[in-house]
Amino acid sequence: MNRINKALSKADGAEGENKLLSIYFSAGFPNLEDTVPILEKLQESGVDMVEIGLPFSDPLADGPTIQESSTKALDNGMTTDVLFKQLKNIRDHVEIPLLIMGYFNPMMQYGIEDFCRKCRETGIDGLIIPDLPVDVYHAQYRETFEKYGLINVFLITPQTSEERIRFIDRISNGFIYMVSSASTTGAKNSFGSEQEDYFKRISEMNLSAPQIVGFGISNHDTFDQATRSTSGAIIGSAFVKYIEKKGIDAIPEFIEGIRGS
Repeated sequence: MNRINKALSKADGAEGENKLLSIYFSAGFPNLEDTVPILEKLQESGVDMVEIGLPFSDPLADGPTIQESSTKALDNGMTTDVLFKQLKNIRDHVEIPLLIMGYFNPMMQYGIEDFCRKCRETGIDGLIIPDLPVDVYHAQYRETFEKYGLINVFLITPQTSEERIRFIDRISNGFIYMVSSASTTGAKNSFGSEQEDYFKRISEMNLSAPQIVGFGISNHDTFDQATRSTSGAIIGSAFVKYIEKKGIDAIPEFIEGIRGS
């Protein structure tokens, strides 16, 4: 079983407390060689899953914080090849699920089959590609992704139609990434009634695939709000800001604050 599915199987339902915490950060940030130490520290801190951001020069779905971290990582010398070299032996000591989140252009430049093969060789469990339409994936790339054991995670927003959500649910073999709003990524201190209604509406659709919420989660309160009707939540911008300011050694303190422990 894919590590992502194993982690999801341990997450409680809407009334449970065992919610998944996934962290996003840009590979090669704050410093080029920080990728593996951050992964090790996140696992040590009890994080359930990690999304490794593959830096790209035109990250349309990302807010200023992640855009800046991506730019810094590129300036540091991060490339697709460098990332795979850094991750070469990662499964010797990191066991939690790892996903690469990035845009389709760098993957196409690398070669889709070669990229997927490298993911399997390094122990990557899944991909999140915001600019790869679900129908294009289903028609052209699904066979290749599945050949290499990769789960492709699809995003939905409050504006996504029920028909499309149902289609995404049918072809998903992992979780559905629920974007909390139609805006770009960025930390928020709380969610409003619009987001709360959205979370409830999706929950009442009784989808087969678990849902994990991303965008706008920055503290214990927003993590709690986002996970009342879902299996977990993803934190990116707030974590990126934190490690830039406090450093890698302070990661356990950040995770404790999110968990409320």
